[in-house]
Amino acid sequence: MKAAGTAAVGTGDFAADEERDAQRPLDLVHLSRYTLGNRGLEAELLGLFRVQAELYAERLATAESDKDWKDTAHSLKGSARGLGAWELGDLAEKAEQMASDPAARALMVAQIRSAIGAVNLFIDELMA
Repeated sequence: MKAAGTAAVGTGDFAADEERDAQRPLDLVHLSRYTLGNRGLEAELLGLFRVQAELYAERLATAESDKDWKDTAHSLKGSARGLGAWELGDLAEKAEQMASDPAARALMVAQIRSAIGAVNLFIDELMA
């Protein structure tokens, strides 16, 4: 995890590091703080997140009740924000709060899948 190691060390200027990471699909400074700089734990969490996020997207796409939809969106929100995937977390929060309109749900699932794809691509680049 070359890039994660760089971000974990950072510049010493947390405000600058956070601003830079706000432009990425995953906030590496937040992730490093969350894991106390343990790169092995970071790699494990990122791998789990990749699998989990895809499962959540599929559960959203097939949710049969408002409760299933809201519970799944809430879980995705927590997972995303725990690792610092802020944009994805914000989308999941919007999904959690939205009405039970099937057309709106389909659009939201597409947006969430796109955000998950961006996070996963970023994770792939980190792990390379």
